[in-house]
Amino acid sequence: MSGAEEGDLVARVEGAAGIIRLNRPKAINAVTLEMFRDIEKALDRFEADPAVAVIVLEGSGERGLCAGGDIRTLWESSKVNGDLGKILWREEYILNARIKKFPKPYVAFMDGIVMGGGVGLSAHASHRVVTDRTRLAMPEVGLGFFPDVGGTYLLSHSPGEIGTYFGLTGQTMNGPDAIHAKFADWVVPAVKLPELREALTTLRSGASAADVSKLISGFATGETAGPVAAKEPVIDALFGFDRMEDIVAALKRDGSEFALATLKTLNEKSPRGMVVTLKLLRLARASSSLEECLVREYRAALEVFRSDDFREGVRAAVIDKDRNPTWSPPRIEDVAPEMLAPYLAEIGADELKFN
Repeated sequence: MSGAEEGDLVARVEGAAGIIRLNRPKAINAVTLEMFRDIEKALDRFEADPAVAVIVLEGSGERGLCAGGDIRTLWESSKVNGDLGKILWREEYILNARIKKFPKPYVAFMDGIVMGGGVGLSAHASHRVVTDRTRLAMPEVGLGFFPDVGGTYLLSHSPGEIGTYFGLTGQTMNGPDAIHAKFADWVVPAVKLPELREALTTLRSGASAADVSKLISGFATGETAGPVAAKEPVIDALFGFDRMEDIVAALKRDGSEFALATLKTLNEKSPRGMVVTLKLLRLARASSSLEECLVREYRAALEVFRSDDFREGVRAAVIDKDRNPTWSPPRIEDVAPEMLAPYLAEIGADELKFN
């Protein structure tokens, strides 16, 4: 692959580090199908190169690592019954699983905005670094979708009902809360990232995961919980249900400022998206692996791709930007079991194969 600075993905060796840089700063490094394919090629190269001791994932520009996938292109394909969703999500999810099991230390710099597909490239890494500027979110329910790229796996492994809260509301985590939610491992001040990056490039060949952890720890602040973590007892009480109707009822009963603000947020989301998300989160709790969750997400994503809610959610948020979607159905109680069934149907064993 070229590694040219002007490409959407830069992949090159710097000292002991295989650098992968998402390079679409004007789009906050939103990821395309070609970028996923180039990342796969880069990982092939870096895995085979004995001089590469560590992988470093970073984003170009000051705004963030990655704002997610190229939603506009997916929307255009969905409108004409195209197959981009089937192709892109299959390759993306296989890549997510590969990152989780990559044999060399994989360090993700989760600085600035980290959303959707950007979470899939970073939160499955062996070494996950957030900063004082991190704004991490899985806001898919606002698009008539659900937290994918292994998001159901990650959120279901957060403590208590923190993951349920973040998955249904799409609210943003800061760096310390991302650690509390088990999406990250260290907070490193953004001003120290260049120094940490330089140190990673000077690691000895064959450096272990423990060596990399020790190195990063020397730059870290030690923070492990933010403002949302402080609300965990309340969140556990309000979100500890398996039906959206029960969560909404609990929020109404509570009546606190936090509960009412949360209720207002949920009222803006896709009812179908929330019901599907909650079901997938509960199923993920009983899953033994990321791959199991990704297969389930893939089946559900294919159904989302065909849905009016996805097209309407993207239209309102990304295309027309009127922030006024018309959801179908408009109320949580109208999401009938037969509507949910296609999202949970079994798929063929050959639909999503992991190496």
